[in-house]
Amino acid sequence: MQMPDPQSPLKIGTRGSPLALAQAEEAQARLAVAWDLPFEAFEIVIIRTTGDRVVDRPLSQLGGKGMFTKEIEEALLSGGIDIAVHSTKDMPTRQPEGLALDCFLEREDPRDAFVSLVHGGIRDLPEGATVGTSSLRRRAQLLARRPDLRVVEFRGNLQTRLLKLSDGVADATFLAAAGLSRLKMTEVPARAIAPEDMLPAVAQGAICIERRAEDARTGALLEPLRHGPTHLSIAAERAYLEALDGSCQTPIAGLAELSGGQLRLRGEILRTDGSEVLTGDETGAAEDGAEIGRAMAERLLAQAGPGFFD
Repeated sequence: MQMPDPQSPLKIGTRGSPLALAQAEEAQARLAVAWDLPFEAFEIVIIRTTGDRVVDRPLSQLGGKGMFTKEIEEALLSGGIDIAVHSTKDMPTRQPEGLALDCFLEREDPRDAFVSLVHGGIRDLPEGATVGTSSLRRRAQLLARRPDLRVVEFRGNLQTRLLKLSDGVADATFLAAAGLSRLKMTEVPARAIAPEDMLPAVAQGAICIERRAEDARTGALLEPLRHGPTHLSIAAERAYLEALDGSCQTPIAGLAELSGGQLRLRGEILRTDGSEVLTGDETGAAEDGAEIGRAMAERLLAQAGPGFFD
C-alpha cells in the first residue's frame, strides 16, 4: 500500500472551530503513530460549513444535521480532501452516495456537562433562572424537569458560549463533556450529568472519519484507528435515530453501553416543550445493536402517536 508523505500528504477535511481542529489533530496523530509516519504526511484542510456561517438563527431552522457536514462532504466527493473528520452526533444517518462512514475512534465521555459560574446543577438554579442552549433536546429535557426556567438560544462554539455565560446572557448552559476533555479545559466550572438525569445526544463523544467508498487504499489506512466497541454502540444509536427520522428539529436522546458482550440501549423522545417524555431501555447481544435500536424506535413511535414532535 502506498503511504502518504510530506510531498503528497493525505488531506484531512474538518471544520475550523477549536474543537473540530482538536479532533482532526487527534486523527492526524493516530494515523502518524499507527503507520510510523511524520505528522507532515497528513495535511489538515479547514472547510467552512453552513452551520459555521449562519449564526443568527437557531440550529433547528437551518435544515437538519447536514448543516455541519455538507460542504465537507462535497470536498470529499470532488477529491479536494481524502478523508473528513466529524463529530458523529452532527452526522445525518444516511451518507451521500459514494461516501462511507466506517471508522469510529474510541469514544470519549458521552455525557452532557452543566456549566455555571455560580450554580452547582439544574436543581440548584433559582426559580425563573435563564439557561442558554441551541439544542432542542436539551431545551426539552430541561423544561421537562424544570418548567419554571427560561431557556434562551445560545449559538456559537464552546469558547463563544462560555463568553456569553461570563457576560451574563444566561445563568447556566450545557456543553458536551467530551469537548471539554479534548480541549483540556479543566478550568471550566463544569459538572458531568449522569445519563439517568439527562440522557445525551445520540453518538455524543464519538469522532468519526468519512471517506470515499471506492477508495480502498484510504480504507486500509484507517483500519488501525477503528474501535470495535464504539462501532457497535454507535451502530445501535444511529439505527435508533434513523428509525425515528431524527434531526436537529426533534428532541431525541440515546445512549448505548457495552458490558460483557451485551449492549444496553436507553432512549428518550420528548415533546418540544418538555410536556411529555417517553423512554425505552433494552438489552441484547452487542452484534444485534442496530436491530435493538430500530425496535426501540418503533416502540416509542407507537406510544407517541402522530404529531408527537409537532
